[in-house]
Amino acid sequence: MIGLILLKTVDILFTILTWAIIIRVLLSWIPGVPWHHPLVRALISITDPILEPARRIIPPIGMLDISPIVVLIVLEIVHEFLVRLIVNLFLL
Repeated sequence: MIGLILLKTVDILFTILTWAIIIRVLLSWIPGVPWHHPLVRALISITDPILEPARRIIPPIGMLDISPIVVLIVLEIVHEFLVRLIVNLFLL
């Protein structure tokens, strides 16, 4: 029972984080986004702890910041690892 709850929680957290990063990238392409708006600030506070370290490591290619793509790939790998770990630990 606890394994299923943990599995669902991990799935939900990684889904939210993935969509937050995707939305943040899409917003960066739209001119005139109110970056001071509370919802946008919340989105930034969720995604910055992951994106900023990646941006320091991965240089942009011309004007293209590929760090969100790399972060999404790493997130998916970590997500899959955690799911397999939970399944193996709780024999789901």
